[in-house]
Amino acid sequence: MKLELRHLRVVCAIADAGSLSKASSLLGLAQPALTAQLHRIESLLGGKLFERDHKGARATPLGELVLERARVLLPAFSRLQEDALRLVDDNMPSERYRVGAVNGPMLGGVVHRITESHPGAHVSTQVSWSNEELAAAVAQGRLDYVLAAVCGDAPPPSEYGLTWNVIAVDPIFVLIPDDHPFTLLDEVELGQLKDMQWAVVPGDGCFGECFVAACSRAGFTPRTMYEVDINSCIDLAASGDAVALCQPTFRRAPGVVAIPLAGAPLRWRHLIGWDPESPAAEFAPHVLRYAGEAYRDTAERNPRYAAWLRTHRDFGVVRYHSRETVSP
Repeated sequence: MKLELRHLRVVCAIADAGSLSKASSLLGLAQPALTAQLHRIESLLGGKLFERDHKGARATPLGELVLERARVLLPAFSRLQEDALRLVDDNMPSERYRVGAVNGPMLGGVVHRITESHPGAHVSTQVSWSNEELAAAVAQGRLDYVLAAVCGDAPPPSEYGLTWNVIAVDPIFVLIPDDHPFTLLDEVELGQLKDMQWAVVPGDGCFGECFVAACSRAGFTPRTMYEVDINSCIDLAASGDAVALCQPTFRRAPGVVAIPLAGAPLRWRHLIGWDPESPAAEFAPHVLRYAGEAYRDTAERNPRYAAWLRTHRDFGVVRYHSRETVSP
């Protein structure tokens, strides 16, 4: 892994907040996830960036050096983005659609439907693991729509004045080796997996805390949680080294099977957000419909999930889309 701008933003957020707990709240991350990110950043840079005690987090000499450079680089990068977008905007076709998305099943289907219905339009995409990053890009006029995802009943990013609509509600499935005895079951109890290691892709929000709480309700404390990319999740699950948490729309991969958790103890809501004062707001209902259709198509390609949905009517595409309007 290489040092990225998002790593510098994390370091600055910790320094500005004065503690990891305050920084995790500001960033919309669970504190264990932020701590793990900091450890990875420190590993990349070769030393500790903060001294931490009951009084908070204070920058080490290495941390001061990184902060000094970061506070120059981050504003310069933002200005570069703004200038580049301004130049592109001056030469862009009048009809354009800029869509951001976190890890989910709908982006490809949304792009296909926009380009099919508007052949001359310019469509661009941006992906990120962070709802906050993409919501900020919409608020700043760099994106028109964001396809976000949040855990359970957690709210979407609220400080940007976006209008949010729920597209679909997922249960969380687990990936296990395709030769495991559990693959013969219709679903598996979370407690039956108590002795396993776990794997999950990165993301912001409270999912880690919700997972720990679900495990506690099932009578155990989860062991190691690996935060890795999707390919590593598949590899760890296929080898039996970890159970990978996944979305039920996961496309079948060699060596693994996605199994429902009994009682659906974890839920994942897919949402779309846009700026209600922007020109993109007029076309937003169409993008919302495209997203629902794309989700439905993906679910129907997964026979196990399609069968599960037929007996769990509270999940899948929201028939009457619920709006979560957040005031600026």
